[in-house]
Amino acid sequence: MRPGSNKPRIILLGVNHKTAPVEIRERLALKDIEPSPLELFSNLSCCEEAVFLSTCNRVEILASSKNHEDAADTIKRLWLEKGGLSTVDLSKSIYSYKDRQAIRHVFRVASSLDSMVVGEPQILGQLKEAYRMASKAGSSGLILNRLMHKAFSVAKRVRTETRIASQAVSISYAAVELAKKIFGDLSGKKVLLIGAGEMAELAAQHLLTNGVDKIIVANRTLERAVELARSLNGAAISLDEIEDAMIEADIVISSTGAPGIIVKKEQIKKILRPRRHRLLFLIDIAVPRDIDPAINDIDNVYLYDIDELKDVVEENKAEREKEAQKAERMVEAEVIKFISWMDTLDVVPIIQKLQEKAERVRLQEMARSQKRLGELTQRQRDALEILTKSITNKILHDPVVCLRKGLPENERDQVLAITCKLFGIDDGNNNK
Repeated sequence: MRPGSNKPRIILLGVNHKTAPVEIRERLALKDIEPSPLELFSNLSCCEEAVFLSTCNRVEILASSKNHEDAADTIKRLWLEKGGLSTVDLSKSIYSYKDRQAIRHVFRVASSLDSMVVGEPQILGQLKEAYRMASKAGSSGLILNRLMHKAFSVAKRVRTETRIASQAVSISYAAVELAKKIFGDLSGKKVLLIGAGEMAELAAQHLLTNGVDKIIVANRTLERAVELARSLNGAAISLDEIEDAMIEADIVISSTGAPGIIVKKEQIKKILRPRRHRLLFLIDIAVPRDIDPAINDIDNVYLYDIDELKDVVEENKAEREKEAQKAERMVEAEVIKFISWMDTLDVVPIIQKLQEKAERVRLQEMARSQKRLGELTQRQRDALEILTKSITNKILHDPVVCLRKGLPENERDQVLAITCKLFGIDDGNNNK
């Protein structure tokens, strides 16, 4: 067998939001099976190491194997069987990567370059949890340990050296970012939520994490207002009370399903004096609109509707794409470094055997020489030791440097085989 042909390889198989519908992803997540998916795949004889990642948007198996083709086929067969899928369904949805492609994919996933929303932070935490489970189960070893830790450091570098996550790319978060631009610090601010829609709720949660002091929820159904207010640690009121609530509010977010205007220009004019003309920020994310567009004519009142927020989001997405290009270059540089490290996995043992053989020859020749030279002083023995070590090190220097620097893929196996043959050493695959 050629040297290098039995070295560990990295393989990755998976499906994600771009390749498979949710019903396929749910089946491949294998949530209700025993043993667990991680145990199932790590117990395969062809998989030396394994990490299993399952999120709402992707299911992936990362493995290390000395026979990547056999491992990939075995994983697919097992996935088909346990997921209850047809070969056609799986083949249309699955992607399969090895070595360089697999490494690049892991780095891109960790850096949120392969996410539905580029730059979102959740995937890194999910990947860390998958690795934690693999470490706990003992299914991650030398190769995947290094790969995962490198993926985490790549993701950290992307976040700190680019602005990939600094731009709001959801309607709810864009609303919060605009509020921060208008008020600066949001701590101590009061929020009135009109309606209990999902986007308004998300915006309210973002506002809470940014330090707002109090949230009041107004809804047509008071029970729903009470339920949402409780989850936000706020207060609930009826729609009839919103005018009074706006006197105290700094930020108003409206997202009802009402057919007409709920907040009128006359109402805002009426509360200006009680508010002492404090700045008021209104966000209308309802369709049709809840808030009278004419309100924008009033001093110290800022109104944004959903179309304006969408424009902000699109601008931010374009900005993220520019930052993503920088991140891709960082990822590619780290992939090259990791491949270089992997290339040393089969070279290092050969270098060690080369050095060991040279040392054996040196010691044998030293012993022979000492018999011929007779009794030597300690100083003479030390000088001979230094001389012979220097000679062997200098002879080995060029071949060792050549091997350590890495070899072209198309020459790799041939050079390693010739090295073993020239120096008469075991390549690890023969029984010499």
